[in-house]
Amino acid sequence: MDLFRKKTGLLPHEESGSTGHLKRTMGAFDLTMLGVGCIIGTGIFVITGKAAAENAGPGLMLSFVIAGIACVLAALCYAELSSTVPAAGSAYAYSYIVFGEILAWVLGWDLILEYGVAAASVSSGWSAYFQGLLAGFDVHLPLALTAAFDSTKGTIIDLPAVCIIMLITLLLSLGAKETVRFNLIMVCVKVGVVLLFIGIGIFYVKPDNWTPFLPYGFSGVLSAAAIVFFAYLGFDAISTAAEEVRNPQRNMPIGIISSLAICTVLYIAVSVVLTGMVPYTQLGVSDPVAFALRFIHQDFVAGLISVGAIAGMTTVLLVLLFGQTRLIFSMSRDGLLPVFLSKINAKTQTPIRSTWLVGSIIALASGLFPLHALTNLTSIGTLFAFAVVSVGVIVLRKKRPDLKRGFTVPWVPLLPLLSALVCIGLMLQLHISTWIGFIVWLLLGLLIYFFYGYHKSLLNRKS
Repeated sequence: MDLFRKKTGLLPHEESGSTGHLKRTMGAFDLTMLGVGCIIGTGIFVITGKAAAENAGPGLMLSFVIAGIACVLAALCYAELSSTVPAAGSAYAYSYIVFGEILAWVLGWDLILEYGVAAASVSSGWSAYFQGLLAGFDVHLPLALTAAFDSTKGTIIDLPAVCIIMLITLLLSLGAKETVRFNLIMVCVKVGVVLLFIGIGIFYVKPDNWTPFLPYGFSGVLSAAAIVFFAYLGFDAISTAAEEVRNPQRNMPIGIISSLAICTVLYIAVSVVLTGMVPYTQLGVSDPVAFALRFIHQDFVAGLISVGAIAGMTTVLLVLLFGQTRLIFSMSRDGLLPVFLSKINAKTQTPIRSTWLVGSIIALASGLFPLHALTNLTSIGTLFAFAVVSVGVIVLRKKRPDLKRGFTVPWVPLLPLLSALVCIGLMLQLHISTWIGFIVWLLLGLLIYFFYGYHKSLLNRKS
């Protein structure tokens, strides 16, 4: 068995002779907005409060700095590989050329988990904020339709979560241009709301709230950094769009690095203001930013924050589902998943079947099962992908120095090695239960590969 057979073409249709490739419609600005759309969302509006209350205290700002540094290192590596291998599929596509089919499958299967759990988790948070907004107008859904199935609470299905996933699936099926346009509007709304929070909240900061600064010690800061890494999934999702980007050698690095820089600054600023406004012990709520404004009696602005949070999480869902559909499209086109999923709609130039399959599965999962409890699986999956991509830069430099690179990581192999080590270090901060779930998922994926993917692979058919 040749488990490490590699692609030689930079694009899937170059390898297989297929004409099934996506239309290039996006520029650097579109990519930057997609990144901001995915990175700014649950991380600010949901995770910050619990990470401060349970892990880091005011030291949360250091957690975002550490996570940001790890992301900057990984982003440089992603920028080089995405400008060298401008194909849909992100780390999966890179690994197919650099390491071979078996590791490409592992990365692809890892990313399926990463995007799926993240989308289900965010849709649950979206539902909570949306129901809170309705309650402000004295509108209440029947209890059975407000959350995932729980016989003790009388809930059956989270209807708002199902509806938002299906609406976004419909939008994605209309085409990349429509997706980008909608994302831009929502990004403007949520960034405006985040800046409004910072602008108002900074006048209510009390330095006493930053004492003690590290109530859980530095280990708590590291644990929080590993948890908030969930928020930085966005620039990985950008790289799945490489095949739909005009001049990817130039635009991919700009989109990845600029979106990460913007979002890291906003995350650090929000964590500084949030922990300065409210004692960290009181931040363990589902809507910490709105709670902080209610804490200082800015109820009207808190309502605006809820609107911004809904817009923010909508764009997160949009980009996560976009990334998931492009990943499955790429794996299907390579034969590792059923080939009917790589069917492209002639009018919209979108992978229509994979789009509706992904949307339907995630809608049902988020509506019926409390998957938000599995959020840490997204963090470990993201860190694993980042570590592999970082090592991939070193390997590809050595094996294919002839390839045209639109961006090159400085100080190779030092920076990629540092990136991989930081990611592995953060993975080790996650709970053993997260590791068990991650390993079980990968083992399940290997079974599918050996019983289906290996035999159906286009490379296997060619050989």
